[in-house]
Amino acid sequence: MAEYEFLDVYVPRGVSRKDTTRLLTDHAEYGHWELHRMTLRRDGSRRVRLRRRIIRQVRATW
Repeated sequence: MAEYEFLDVYVPRGVSRKDTTRLLTDHAEYGHWELHRMTLRRDGSRRVRLRRRIIRQVRATW
């Protein structure tokens, strides 16, 4: 089973869709995050949950 770490991002109401897309694209490109869930709230703000896979290294035994 894969393990993930999560990052919650709050995008306020006044931020345009274009700026939100740019923000999430930067997180994906430079931080290797992927979109897990996005919630549009009644007041117009967005809650975004990003995730990335945790890669565990196995120790080599000699």
